[in-house]
Amino acid sequence: MRTDSSPGTLPAREHLPAAGAGTPVLDVVIPVYNEEKDLRPCVLRLHDHLTRTFPYAFRITVADNASTDTTPQVAARLEAELAQVRSFRLELKGRGRALRTVWSASDAPILAYMDVDLSTDLNALLPLVAPLISGHSDLAIGSRLARTSRVVRGAKREFISRSYNLILRGSLQARFSDAQCGFKAIRRDVAQVLLPLVEDTGWFFDTEMLVLAERAGLRIHEVPVDWVDDPDSTVHIVKTATDDLKGVWRVGKALATGSLPLDRLARPFGDDPRDREIEDVPKGLARQLVGFAVVGVLSTLFYLLLYSLFRQFGGSQLANALALLVSAVANTAANRRLTFGVRGRGGAMRHQAQGLVVFGIGLALTSGSLAALNAATSDPAHSTELAVLVAANLAATVLRFLLFRAWVFPDRRGEGQPSTAVAAHHPSAPAYSTARQPYSTAQQPYPVPKQPYPAAQQPYSVPQQPYAPARPGAHQPYPAPQSGTYQPQSAPPQLPAAPGHTGYTGDATMQLPPVRPAGSDPRDPR
Repeated sequence: MRTDSSPGTLPAREHLPAAGAGTPVLDVVIPVYNEEKDLRPCVLRLHDHLTRTFPYAFRITVADNASTDTTPQVAARLEAELAQVRSFRLELKGRGRALRTVWSASDAPILAYMDVDLSTDLNALLPLVAPLISGHSDLAIGSRLARTSRVVRGAKREFISRSYNLILRGSLQARFSDAQCGFKAIRRDVAQVLLPLVEDTGWFFDTEMLVLAERAGLRIHEVPVDWVDDPDSTVHIVKTATDDLKGVWRVGKALATGSLPLDRLARPFGDDPRDREIEDVPKGLARQLVGFAVVGVLSTLFYLLLYSLFRQFGGSQLANALALLVSAVANTAANRRLTFGVRGRGGAMRHQAQGLVVFGIGLALTSGSLAALNAATSDPAHSTELAVLVAANLAATVLRFLLFRAWVFPDRRGEGQPSTAVAAHHPSAPAYSTARQPYSTAQQPYPVPKQPYPAAQQPYSVPQQPYAPARPGAHQPYPAPQSGTYQPQSAPPQLPAAPGHTGYTGDATMQLPPVRPAGSDPRDPR
């Protein structure tokens, strides 16, 4: 994947259109497991807050993760009492599984979730979803580790949280500050493409989703939150930490081998201001120059260290050749991945062979410089040799960059290769080209469907009528999916407008239609 020029498959970010519709703008999912005591006060408090302060239509969905107490009955009573509340029952545990299932079936353009204990102050909810509604960001997370956050919790949990996020920064190069805060939101069009890439079904689901989104170049908005720890939390810290570390290893391995098709998550070229063309400057040249310079400085230091080491056991020519050979292999590998954004093992041997040719040219320059120095003086000082080699390497470096860019790692777009560029954004156009499918679902754990998830082909869907009203005391749990997979079913019906809902009546965006991904049929009632 060429990180500087990969065409996107998601539509450009846009503010949700202002028009009349009965579909809620926001769907807040509350995953629960045996929360019969806390569920009702949580939902009532959240419903009251949204009714008083949220200027858009909303829905609250209780996702029951195979509870064994009376949680399903409590959820059913809340669904019968409040028009904006829906309940959904899964027969398998896992917070990630619950979020994936409900989010995949929801018709709301903005999807969010929060923990049932409401540890996060609800005043952060509108700032959380506002950048998604406006089209500014793709995902939004609450952060307990931001400088202006106010957090009340014990030293043990504080240490674990900061240590975990430090591991993410060191191993996966994550730049978001808090992966575990149970207060997140995502645009529905992004979720439709991103969720099938997320493999975890438990607590690591959040982290995996954020890492993949960040690596794909999606914009993640962070909101400082006020947060009070729940002393009665049922989370098993040791087991959760172990599963998270396993997930870090799995995702890191997938990213290192290039098995994830993250280019399918990129926004169209030009949606990012950094993609704007500069006259007479090739695309990506500035970033490549910076990357090449950093790799070059490190390679030069590595080369000089090797030369000084080999010089103790042989002549200057032999030491120079060996040092150049070892540093050239490392330099080619580093430039391949970091400067020119080539991922995976495809073509690696060819690139190394071409890099050795470039190495030969550099060897000729440096060896010629040493020969000229030895011809000028019979016994040059070691410092003089190093100075001559530095000058020769600078000249070889310029030539190496030009050969790398034009010959070893050329940009071959437009030269007969299948295009993956996004199609024009109109109802009859596909969301992305299906001419090339290099990622076989049978050979990797991250399947990617060839279409933008119509109702008949969704890999993660839900049983029919997941939001059907239940009679008080007669809640019927949904049957467990067979073999741990979710069979495609019809999408949930649109919900009627909430009676008595109040808000800013003068706002034209009071009720918004669902955001349809590129390629959706306008006649589809969803």
